[in-house]
Amino acid sequence: MPNDAIQKIAFVGDYVPRMCGIATFTHDLRTAVANQYPQCESIIVPVSDKKYKYPEEVRFEIDEQDISSYQRASDFINFNNIDVVSLQHEFGIFGGHSGSYILALLRDLKMPVVTTLHTILNEPTHEQMKIMKELIKYSARLVTMSEKGKDFLISIYRADENKIDVIPHGIPDMPFVDPNFYKDQFGVEGKYVLLTFGLLSPQKGIENVLKALPDVLNEFPNLVYIILGSTHPKLLKEQGESYRITLERIASDLGIKKSVIFYNRFVDIEELKTFIGAADIYITPYLSRAQITSGTLSYSLGCGKAVISTPYWHAEELLSDGRGVLVPFGDPKAIAKELITLLQDEPMRHVMRKKAYMLGRGMVWNNVAHLYMECFQKARLTRSERIPRTFTVKTLEETREELPKIRLDHLIRMSDSTGLLHHAKGSIPNFSEGYCTDDNARALILTIYLEEVYKDLDLVQSLASNYASFINYAFNTELKRFRNFMSYDRKWLEEVGSDDSHGRAIWALGVCAGRSRYKKFQIWSVQLFNEALPELIKLSSPRAWAFGILGIHEYFKRLSGDRFAAQVKETLTENLMVLFKKNISDDWYWCENIVSYDNAVIPHSLIISGWSMQNKDVYQMGINALKWLLDIQLKEKGYFRPIGSNGFYKRNETKNNYDQQPLEAYSTVSACLDVYRISKDEFWLNSAKKVFEWFLGRNDLGLSLYDTQTYGCHDALHVDRLNLNQGAESTLAFLLALTEIHIMETDIRSFQVPDDSTISISHQ
Repeated sequence: MPNDAIQKIAFVGDYVPRMCGIATFTHDLRTAVANQYPQCESIIVPVSDKKYKYPEEVRFEIDEQDISSYQRASDFINFNNIDVVSLQHEFGIFGGHSGSYILALLRDLKMPVVTTLHTILNEPTHEQMKIMKELIKYSARLVTMSEKGKDFLISIYRADENKIDVIPHGIPDMPFVDPNFYKDQFGVEGKYVLLTFGLLSPQKGIENVLKALPDVLNEFPNLVYIILGSTHPKLLKEQGESYRITLERIASDLGIKKSVIFYNRFVDIEELKTFIGAADIYITPYLSRAQITSGTLSYSLGCGKAVISTPYWHAEELLSDGRGVLVPFGDPKAIAKELITLLQDEPMRHVMRKKAYMLGRGMVWNNVAHLYMECFQKARLTRSERIPRTFTVKTLEETREELPKIRLDHLIRMSDSTGLLHHAKGSIPNFSEGYCTDDNARALILTIYLEEVYKDLDLVQSLASNYASFINYAFNTELKRFRNFMSYDRKWLEEVGSDDSHGRAIWALGVCAGRSRYKKFQIWSVQLFNEALPELIKLSSPRAWAFGILGIHEYFKRLSGDRFAAQVKETLTENLMVLFKKNISDDWYWCENIVSYDNAVIPHSLIISGWSMQNKDVYQMGINALKWLLDIQLKEKGYFRPIGSNGFYKRNETKNNYDQQPLEAYSTVSACLDVYRISKDEFWLNSAKKVFEWFLGRNDLGLSLYDTQTYGCHDALHVDRLNLNQGAESTLAFLLALTEIHIMETDIRSFQVPDDSTISISHQ
């Protein structure tokens, strides 16, 4: 082997036996490279969403939802003399916002990276655009499977054309054989076989083929439609077999059950080749144009099948020049017409098959392996310069403890099928105090945040369902207001709750609508949000207004075109601005004559509103108010000293320092983190860290409010002791603050920022 030959490759992506197209692709690519270059060693570093029984070539597993696992994987790859990394990229297979965790791995690698892009969006979100630009920066070469993908990379993402290779999706090498050779294996000899294969999901559009079949069967009653593939694992987890059942019901209603075969299996490559071999026509009726790559289409076309497809990007490219037939999206009549035409005209079908097969000769895996090896070699020669990785060794004195892990033990202890209990005696739930909407709204917000950083998403989803159910029941449909307090025997203690509880509920609904990855929460929260929103304008509490503004801001992450919500946001913002202008003076920068509880949410809402509306006056008012709050709570001692709830801080009077409440610490942490996101000013990140340390013992008594035995948080810091009770509000305040800092830390570790921005928390 030449000295400059590639001797060791690491393949990063999903891997078999995980059931997904990228897992199959990674396996087939690695196998093809190993067969063509037997002296080149390859290792697999898969991303796992659960435990799999991997083959021996898998050397290191990445936990999908653990960002530290990605960094450990980069260490493993660096320490194993890898020449080049082959990354398979798709936004949905990695952890973090839009799969941002993979950047934590790429940033630390010492060798060139070749990234195969399985999805290239023409209308990416801001987050997806940001990630793609980082991917392009860290990749020595980019691989796309279509010319359309290359065009997108250049025109949308401004990628350097010289670092892009177009390499087709690999396919198995099959002889050009008459379909009748395989049909007896399935008991369909003497029939025309129509085939669709791949993981089932509603985007496949199979229902449109079923609706086309009655017309086709009138002409060709000996046709059978085979639908091969198990339901997509993520869809199966969320919705079960509802889509497959819907398809079966459609077939039954149309009276075509005898002509439809479902094979509910994820088959291996040898079985798949047999199914493809038996097909007379392959059909991909996808519903969306935005598909840059289709492995199933590549397989079928390359194996010499007559193909009918909707005109998604990859199909338009592969099926040009008479290699297939395109039909409009969602048009069963057009599908029926083209099927009948192809079945009637055997010579035309044979010509189409031959053209497809000839194109496919360049797509067989052996040839694709050579194209990838050429790409890997170019990556070594043209790799972009990287900053060498350095390892800093610190003494114990220099080392600070990292963030506490997120533990939900006490939250679970305080929750039941009704919702979250309000108070506790020590760490024991206090049934006599019942429940309240305020706490369940905060708890719902927490569970939505946890979707971004917590591993056990089943647990998070279960808790979220309970808290959402409570909020849903709390809404008085006649008065359009939320009730707040409920006794343990599930009796409401009021018809209308406080202004603040209404605002907090809207905040929680906005977070749910704008952030949750689960459709059921999105739909429910949007509907209830819109029912409850009009009453918000009628309220008089500045904190309720602030909660509402924060909720609308979150809601806009998914539904920014809602004009009524925008009007409400502007009205509430103006209300707060009027109060500030009326009350501020040289020594008093506040909207009321008393600074009481949960204070930072008010400037937080102005900052967010001013920034999103590009209103400098509103933004600056919020910044000034938040700095003033920090001054009166941080400057005196150099650590956070929340305004005490035993009297608060009245204008022209002395500030009360006790009892210090966890809620005040959380709202301040949250506000500071959002200002840091906007401004990138380290002052705000450092302030958030200082305030959070109050929970861990950097306070007047040097005592940790966070209990590492129960994983709850004490209700207050008194002048001489901790409040031993660990109720819902205090525990949620700690968990929310901790979770928001974890989210910030993962953003910092995913995207390139100065090393000293990494969040490290000191414990007193």
